[in-house]
Amino acid sequence: MSEIVSNGYQSGFGNEFASEAIAGALPQGQNSPQRVAHGLYAEQLSGTAFTAPRHTNRRSWLYRIRPATMHEPFRPLAHATFHNRFDEAPATPNQLRWNPQPLPSEPVDFVDGLMTLAGNGGAAEQAGMGIHIYSANRSMQERFFYDADGELLIVPQLGGLRLATELGVLEIEPQEIAVIPRGVRFRVELLDDQARGYVCENFGALLRLPDLGPIGSNCLANARDFLVPNAAYEDVDGAFELIAKFQGALWSAKIDHSPLDVVAWHGNYVPYKYDLRRFNTIGSISYDHPDPSIFTVLTSPSDTAGTANIDFAIFPPRWLVAQHTFRPPWFHRNVASEFMGLITGVYDAKAEGFLPGGASLHNCMSGHGPDAATFEKASVADLSKPDVIGGTMAFMFETRKVIRPTQQALASPQLQDNYYECWQGIRKHFEPSQA
Repeated sequence: MSEIVSNGYQSGFGNEFASEAIAGALPQGQNSPQRVAHGLYAEQLSGTAFTAPRHTNRRSWLYRIRPATMHEPFRPLAHATFHNRFDEAPATPNQLRWNPQPLPSEPVDFVDGLMTLAGNGGAAEQAGMGIHIYSANRSMQERFFYDADGELLIVPQLGGLRLATELGVLEIEPQEIAVIPRGVRFRVELLDDQARGYVCENFGALLRLPDLGPIGSNCLANARDFLVPNAAYEDVDGAFELIAKFQGALWSAKIDHSPLDVVAWHGNYVPYKYDLRRFNTIGSISYDHPDPSIFTVLTSPSDTAGTANIDFAIFPPRWLVAQHTFRPPWFHRNVASEFMGLITGVYDAKAEGFLPGGASLHNCMSGHGPDAATFEKASVADLSKPDVIGGTMAFMFETRKVIRPTQQALASPQLQDNYYECWQGIRKHFEPSQA
């Protein structure tokens, strides 16, 4: 194997980037010259329509050892737990919560370890999302994967990952995320003995930074903190498997070389990573607190202004200082549907039961909020002192569409049958004669 590993990253979000692993591999002045330097092939990878407006257009030019066409025909590949069948069971208004997925006892890689919990829409609709969890204990060996249905937002909860992609290498650990664009081929290697986390599969408009409005030009996730890889290539022949996800199903093709053979590239359709600990949180310094949209890291807009196909929000360490205010997240019913995961620590709206690696689902207009113990504690807290929420990182996938759990998620032994009981201890305090 001839492999050049990138040394560091380029920073920014949505920029035009350029990188070459061999000097002179990038053409100058044109994208597809008659003959590319070093005997490479020119190939464009388009993530949006050719005629998309310039500010939303995403494409990259790749200069590679072999074009991506070179593989044998795809054949269906069965997968027991990874799919987009979101109509297997009726959607439920019940609040749902799952314990963490057990780690595998037999050798399992990233693709084999994927399990679909819920979702909506699909690739044919070009809208909606799939919500999956992964658990693995070995690296992908002699196999590569790409998703033609949507981009993949990967959220590790346990163990680090090395994502070797066509455009370079990303290494992520818990409290970091990575986004692999639709169609980009990659391999997942484990940096630790075991790995577990969450995956959001975005069928709709590409994830981007949210508009800041009155917040101004700074705060939340800053563009300069997003990192893209430098070019890195593999020049290796052998017997490999290329796995594609297409229209909700998996397909497998034989390929006689590593598809990670891009020697140089330029463009803005690229994989990227972000450290959630760099998120610049804002909040109230007087009373009440703003809507949770202030925690949005990335958004996939829908065709309705101000309404997201997907919002990816986090609840990181922060100070709470608001006076005369119930400081934890308030009781709430929402037109959107919310899937939450916990990466580390304790979520400030739940005293127990919501574990790192676990998940919860509150669908459209399903009531949710702090459990009984959290309510009682916050109701008598000394608000003359600030409260530091530390050592935690939770996240939310929020969507305009109802999130439909899969049959396997509803039948999972990790589903907590007694989740509803966390609110049953809320006491009646009503006293008509008191202010």
